[in-house]
Amino acid sequence: MPDISTRTVAVYGALRSGTTLLRLMLDAHSRLSCPGETDFLFDHLRMQSDPPVYDEEALEGDRIYRAHRTRYAGTPLPALTPDALIDRIAGTDKTAVLMLHRHISRALALYPDLRLIHFLRDPRDVARSSIGMGWAGDVYHGVDHWIDTERDWAAVSRNLSPDQVLTIRYEDLINDPGATLQAICHFIGVAYEASMLDYDQSSTYSKPSRDLVAQWRHKLTARETGLVEAKIGPMLDDAGYSPSGVAPHHPSGAEKIALKFGNKYAIWAERIRRFGLMDPVIVTLAHRLCIPRLSVGARRRMDEKTIKRLK
Repeated sequence: MPDISTRTVAVYGALRSGTTLLRLMLDAHSRLSCPGETDFLFDHLRMQSDPPVYDEEALEGDRIYRAHRTRYAGTPLPALTPDALIDRIAGTDKTAVLMLHRHISRALALYPDLRLIHFLRDPRDVARSSIGMGWAGDVYHGVDHWIDTERDWAAVSRNLSPDQVLTIRYEDLINDPGATLQAICHFIGVAYEASMLDYDQSSTYSKPSRDLVAQWRHKLTARETGLVEAKIGPMLDDAGYSPSGVAPHHPSGAEKIALKFGNKYAIWAERIRRFGLMDPVIVTLAHRLCIPRLSVGARRRMDEKTIKRLK
């Protein structure tokens, strides 16, 4: 069987950058297998082991892994390795497409020749979208995970060969999906299939709409735009996005404190609205006490509610 690196491609981009839409398009290809987010492949690895092994309790507690688990039926957890899981994703005759948002250095430590599609979206739209997910209470904090993802990318990309990487923008995927998918297929080494644009027939996602591009222009205030651009700094230009022309807004010390507490309040208010009070409190206490088993039941109940509201 060919080496994992030759039959695997990874899409790497920030959460809320449109990776789910891209995943649906890729999974509609007859030669590609892209069944969902696969951060669990590297989230729960104990990299200090040789070879790396999974933290079985953490893996079993991962909602995304459990959603994939029917693919791994019959394989006991101690026998699971990244190679074994990727093999199950790809099957015998397809290329596996992994969807990753973090731990790119771990993926490359295991698979240094892994081909990568670097997927970018305007961070101002990512920041705004994070609020709707309940991950942040304001755009100043909502852009943090985009910054983390792109910093991690900057740290590894300088050591990659040019033919190992393809950079794709969400905005190009929306504005010209056919041409963008053709470029991706060429990079992967498969023929483009028009059926990749029929993903809406088997999902709740609609066809690409140009209204989804640069929503920040009419959904963010000048102050919010200035806050995000000031926090991103030169990374905005590095990612290929133009500044708005609004003056960057660098918050004072007092304003940072107000933003921090306002952010925490908004996140907790949203958690309580979605999950009630008790389960989020149990999960937080278990995390702070470093006793994850205390939160198993609470996490499962929260996961069930999350699954019901996912698009």
